[in-house]
Amino acid sequence: MNKKILITGASGFAGSYLARTLSTKKNNQIFGTYLNENSKLTLSDLPNLNLIQVDLMDIHAVFDSIKAISPDEVYHLAALTSPKQSFEEPTKVLTNNIEAQVNLLEAVRKLNLSSKILIVSSAEVYGKVNPKDMPIDEKTPLNPTSPYAVSKIAQDYLGLQYFLSYGLKIVRARPFNHIGPGQTETFSVAAFAKKIAEIEKGKSEPVLKVGNLESKRDFTDVEDMVNAYHLLMQHGKEGEVYNLGSGRNFKMSEILDMLLSLSSKKIEVKKEPSLFRPGDNPELVCDATKINALTGWTATIPIEATLKKILDFWREKA
Repeated sequence: MNKKILITGASGFAGSYLARTLSTKKNNQIFGTYLNENSKLTLSDLPNLNLIQVDLMDIHAVFDSIKAISPDEVYHLAALTSPKQSFEEPTKVLTNNIEAQVNLLEAVRKLNLSSKILIVSSAEVYGKVNPKDMPIDEKTPLNPTSPYAVSKIAQDYLGLQYFLSYGLKIVRARPFNHIGPGQTETFSVAAFAKKIAEIEKGKSEPVLKVGNLESKRDFTDVEDMVNAYHLLMQHGKEGEVYNLGSGRNFKMSEILDMLLSLSSKKIEVKKEPSLFRPGDNPELVCDATKINALTGWTATIPIEATLKKILDFWREKA
């Protein structure tokens, strides 16, 4: 069946990987939103992707775009994604992430479309988790520690509310950390790799400044993650929420050590107080039993392979 598929934030990190994954499926029309001209350059090699420049904060533009496309499936990935930015600009992050989604859902509702919608929340919603609740399943209490996490709870629960109130066909995902080539240096793993690559090229002193290395995170390769999104779109039960992660976590110090082991340079690691953020979650690890039972999905790409890809990406750019 020929489906019309819309990816909001198609030019973003996960969005661009999802666009590539879906472009390999036959007989579908794929549409993607982007915000500015520079952002769409990452997708210039996908001729079968129909890109639409739209500001999701503009309710009229969103309505017109949804009306024109009349999508069968909507992957809602567009959002401001940096917890760090949310501490610096809390109002901007909260307003953007909530209002953009309301505009999207209202357009689908008012047009009486039967689109199936995947709302991408975040494992950051769990925040500080009691050790007895590890690994984290979908029933774990939410204890957000950043404005970003609060915005993702709002997105998550707005999805639930529109399902309960209006019967919109909404499935919710809570992805844990996902990484890969192309992620910006506002995220720790990319920042580590970029700095190592610059040191290797002699463009920077052999000193790597870091924040909290004791926190533990569950990392999944972005390619595995977008495959999970696709499976949830096909098989996810409307109104339900699904955790997505590898089920294995690492201290940030371990991740850094793995990256450093891939370089022949001797690099000094220094703690930088300005890189610590308030209320950092000490540990997150995913229980992905629910999606695994539904679809058989599990993360398959080893963390070591992902880290090498990321470092090689930054080596090419350095």
